[in-house]
Amino acid sequence: MRLGVLDVGSNTVHLIVVDAHPGAKPVPETSQKSVLRLMRYLQADRSISDEGVAKIMEAMHRAADAVKKSKLDHFMPLATSAIREAKNGPELLKRIHRETGIDLQVMSGEEEARTTFLAVRRWFGWAAGRIMLVDIGGGSLELAVGDDELSEHAISVPLGAGRSTVNFLHNDPPTDDQVEELRKYARKLIKEAAETFEGGARPDQFVGSSKTIRSLARLAGSSIDGIGAGQRTTLQKWQLDDWVPRLAKLRSEARPALPGITTDRALQIVAGGVVLSEVMHVFDIKQLDVSPWAMREGVLLDYLDRLPH
Repeated sequence: MRLGVLDVGSNTVHLIVVDAHPGAKPVPETSQKSVLRLMRYLQADRSISDEGVAKIMEAMHRAADAVKKSKLDHFMPLATSAIREAKNGPELLKRIHRETGIDLQVMSGEEEARTTFLAVRRWFGWAAGRIMLVDIGGGSLELAVGDDELSEHAISVPLGAGRSTVNFLHNDPPTDDQVEELRKYARKLIKEAAETFEGGARPDQFVGSSKTIRSLARLAGSSIDGIGAGQRTTLQKWQLDDWVPRLAKLRSEARPALPGITTDRALQIVAGGVVLSEVMHVFDIKQLDVSPWAMREGVLLDYLDRLPH
């Protein structure tokens, strides 16, 4: 089957098309991405500005054209935190459906966390034991933990890299005070979130997913032998904490010269690094394994699981 997932997130509108069937690894066919950084367009009343709406609509029309050309057997269009939390989100969803025919389904933060956890579990397998997921998107931070494919606990915290940049890091590069203010705020929210996970056994493996974490791991992490021909990418806390202060001293336009830092993530990579550092501090995580699979793959796997065999 040819399947498509459209992820309308806080940073991008990203369409992936895969060939897949139950029991098989999804094989990527095509990918199309439009960079939005919607957090820049959030207004004081929590609505997305006219300029932001125009950019979303432009990206959605592009995605709709690509979907028509892909001849999909099944299409799964999803929206996450930016549209979920926007005051004019419901109105925008109706306009998208009216103009493009795409009926976006809004995922809750908990659904995001649980779906990403499924993808991570499938990637690392049962040998990973008890897993804790850390996923940093543009608008929110997702955390989940469990022994099985369904997480025991899954929560969403408003600490995405884009949101944190807009709310705290007003200068480019940010001042030391701005970084410290974000660090204190992030630690407070993460400590509150950690109460959800109290009482359970300590995870055997900590896994990070999302473009922000993959970028930080490529910059500061390590590659070691994995199972099979692939390599395993890890990020240790001391490596992260060594790089984040240096990133914070650079202007965003200079950061893409570094390994792993793409232009579309350059502005918000510092905030993402600060939030990740605080997660690793609060949960006493010395090392993260980095997953190439995240929410979109989880959506595909969940759909395939539900098909009759």
